[in-house]
Amino acid sequence: MPFETVKTMKYKLLTACFAGVFSLPISANQSEKTITLLLDWFVNPDHAPIILAQELGYFKSNGLNVEIIPPADPSAPPRLVAAGQADLAVSYQPQLHLQVDQGLPLVRVGTLVATPLNCLLVLKNGPIQSLSDLKGKRIGFSVAGVEEAILSTLLAEAGHTIQDIELINVNFSLSPSLMSKQVDGVIGAFRNFELNQLELEGEVGRCFYIEEEGIPAYDELIYVANPREMDAEAISKFLESTELATQYIINHPDRAWEIFAATSAELDDELNAKAWTDTLPRFALRPAALDRSRYERFEQFLYQTAMIDSVKSVDQLAVDVSDKIKPVP
Repeated sequence: MPFETVKTMKYKLLTACFAGVFSLPISANQSEKTITLLLDWFVNPDHAPIILAQELGYFKSNGLNVEIIPPADPSAPPRLVAAGQADLAVSYQPQLHLQVDQGLPLVRVGTLVATPLNCLLVLKNGPIQSLSDLKGKRIGFSVAGVEEAILSTLLAEAGHTIQDIELINVNFSLSPSLMSKQVDGVIGAFRNFELNQLELEGEVGRCFYIEEEGIPAYDELIYVANPREMDAEAISKFLESTELATQYIINHPDRAWEIFAATSAELDDELNAKAWTDTLPRFALRPAALDRSRYERFEQFLYQTAMIDSVKSVDQLAVDVSDKIKPVP
């Protein structure tokens, strides 16, 4: 069975499972603050600090009742937060820039994965051995937008333009389209998942790491909130809890994996185990900390590649929630 079919099945199972388990009201003490958190996709090792904070009781110790909900539509969470239908969503820094440019009331309030995961994925023995080999090749993608700006930059490094390649929308079948030779490479593959997926399917992949090829480094996974409605104090406690969970994961990776995998039989498999190991060094050790220059650089990058209409200030894109908490008189 193709992996993407398995992945889709897992998504449906986990959505039902986790939406049922994590979104049910917990008989919380009246003093607890409820936070609704929408994930970006089905539960996977990228979300380990969130799941461990829940399982280890860090949220509860901080007076929080966190409802963790995988989305029915992965593109919906930021828009639901912007519409005031959830408190937080796991999203992506590149998408945040585009969404703010489109007028959505969203702001980054914390970081989950602090390095890019996206890469240009090819087969190690395939026709693309260097960026100069991209000319005339077929490149698959899932979501139009930032990927085009990234590809344009990669092509420019080799003296080519976006017109020199054929872009093919493969939806979410990134690895299957590569393995079946439908395309010569794919953009948008996550280095902690798709590389391992290829290996498990008997193929050897190779990533061109975009931050090594002229793309400004960025935070792959972030927490976004509606700045008009957010509860800064509750969000600060949420981030404190995930920071404690991250420290636990780093200090006790094997035990943390056992706790994580035990939350669902669907998580306890070889792919997730491999992804777990590859994801650990990428978690934000200080999830509340804001690197303003990182957001400035990526905003400029998107403006220069004509992906956004105007340059927004960092304050329109990201905040340190501790600055939003009113001091006690």
